[in-house]
Amino acid sequence: MDNGPIISATDVMKTYRSRDVSVQALNNVSFEVMPGEMVAVMGPSGSGKTTLLNCMSGLDSIDSGDVSIAGQLLRTMTDDALSDYRASSMGFVFQAYNLLPVLSAQENVELPLVLAGNSQRVAREKAREKLELVGLGERTDHLPAELSGGQQQRVAIARALANDPAIVWADEPTGNLDSTNATEIMDLLVRLNKEQGQTFVLVTHSEDVGGMTDRIVRMSDGVVVSTTDAVNA
Repeated sequence: MDNGPIISATDVMKTYRSRDVSVQALNNVSFEVMPGEMVAVMGPSGSGKTTLLNCMSGLDSIDSGDVSIAGQLLRTMTDDALSDYRASSMGFVFQAYNLLPVLSAQENVELPLVLAGNSQRVAREKAREKLELVGLGERTDHLPAELSGGQQQRVAIARALANDPAIVWADEPTGNLDSTNATEIMDLLVRLNKEQGQTFVLVTHSEDVGGMTDRIVRMSDGVVVSTTDAVNA
């Protein structure tokens, strides 16, 4: 498994059904990500990008096919085991930051650490370390409302990195940011990817963001239509 993919999706099918409508979100998708790789998943709205991220990370179930993380099939894991694995080995960054407004930057980063069973002292130390890592060492006591959009996303990234996850999933991480902040956030993610060796999978509409990753996977109508080296994309 040392030289194999850290993320593998094989013939994945996913259909969303409501009372009158059936939408095939993923149609026979196969997809691999190698350890330490930074991959952008791109495509128009409704192409299946976010569904693919949710299914690969175990946030959503699949109808058929297989998804494995670090060699372990998700379908063989209980809900509790999968939740524990996500808490210990995965980080998530979302477009909307999802910070708790009543908690300081440090407390927002501490929260998943405490929930994962760390002592308050360890959580505090790790939170400060991650906030320093993303350049917010002097903003630890600020509430989200006292931070700019770019700073809030840095807090969200610090929170995602809190447990030193093997995989970081990012859904439109620059979607709410202006071009300057978007570039700074992507520079940060690329640096963390190289320095920490963590695997990043990003969903994005932005060609600029995609161009900063190692590889671009393009989707349309629930199907992977191309995979290209981002340098040549």
